[in-house]
Amino acid sequence: MTAPIVVLALAMAGLAQSAPPPEIVAEIRIHGNVATPDQEVLALAGIQVGAPVAPTTVSDVASRLRDTKRFQHVDVLKRFASISDPSQIALVIIVDEGPVKIEMTGDPDRPTRVVRRRLNLLFLPVLNAEDGYGLTYGARAAVADPFGKGSRLSFPLTWGGDKRAAVEFDKDLDAGPVDRLQAGASISRRTHPFFERDEDRDRVWVRGEREVIDGLRAGATGGWQRVSFLDRDDSFAHAGADLVLDTRQDPTLARNAVYARAAWDHLNVQHSGAIDRLELEGRGYIGLIGQNVLVVRALRSDADRPLPAYLQPMLGGLANLRGFRAGTAIGDTLVAGSAELRVPLTSPFSIAKIGVSAFIDAGASYDKGARFGDQSIKKGYGGSLWLSAAFVRVNVAIAHGVGSSTRAHVGGSLSF
Repeated sequence: MTAPIVVLALAMAGLAQSAPPPEIVAEIRIHGNVATPDQEVLALAGIQVGAPVAPTTVSDVASRLRDTKRFQHVDVLKRFASISDPSQIALVIIVDEGPVKIEMTGDPDRPTRVVRRRLNLLFLPVLNAEDGYGLTYGARAAVADPFGKGSRLSFPLTWGGDKRAAVEFDKDLDAGPVDRLQAGASISRRTHPFFERDEDRDRVWVRGEREVIDGLRAGATGGWQRVSFLDRDDSFAHAGADLVLDTRQDPTLARNAVYARAAWDHLNVQHSGAIDRLELEGRGYIGLIGQNVLVVRALRSDADRPLPAYLQPMLGGLANLRGFRAGTAIGDTLVAGSAELRVPLTSPFSIAKIGVSAFIDAGASYDKGARFGDQSIKKGYGGSLWLSAAFVRVNVAIAHGVGSSTRAHVGGSLSF
């Protein structure tokens, strides 16, 4: 045998001796299963101790378990079963079966059993007071994670100021053009504060949002609505986009922060034609001595054509002009502004935050074609007492409308 052949043979023998042994499944651990026995999970996974570990084994096992549609979430992890022998592999299978419950069987040998809860409804109360509409009360039934983790399907049903029944879908997304998706359908009836007539509305919508940078979100909404109001039926499709900059950590006690919103909508109204509507709002929160904060706000809503009565913005009340009742005036264009000094009375570390405010509001509402400079600006001033806790918000304001009367405005909500 020549020298080169001998060298090559020795090299190949060395490589054969140094090649690692094939990986083998030495152990399988299963976690998270409550209603499904370990042996059944193993059968669904299609893996057993002693099987060779290929590059796709972990992903194949996870895919087989997910394809059964019996688990809300599946993770398969590859770990070493031995420190001295790296060929011995432990597979860790983690499954989430979703909500389960324990049932009594009546069998003395096996008194209980664990079964899946196919429909896990959560019930939450709905209670809020809106200036101009009064008290709304009811309940919301919700299903958590019906379409994957981070999703919610809810069914609000309310009575009082806002009579409404709806189905609403909400899901947080990890990938794609949007990071939050919302959709829903509803029927509702409210009494219009200006006309004091019932307004019936059916609505379907879909909305997507995405965080552009920290504090800046962009959104797009599309939908269709049918309205019965003032003995007239109308309908319209709508599509729009909005951009919101919000640097507030706490909307009630924001400090040295800004909130700005620009929203554009295109409406195709059955009896009015195509209408473009633009809303602009800006708020500044300026920290003063101690906890005191000065809040300055400006708001404008306008359209390029006259709006149907049920779409015209309303002037008055807590929304934009305290000292005047909600629905004092309506128009195609609304312009309003306010300045408010907020004085917290409790520590910023308190769970429940209580404070008082002094404010002055101004605003006007007018029809398309009229000029802002020709309008008589309504003004109101007064003070308020507010409370903000974990899921309770209450605001009571006493304000005097210049040239009008002194009014009490109450707003609040109970939310979870």
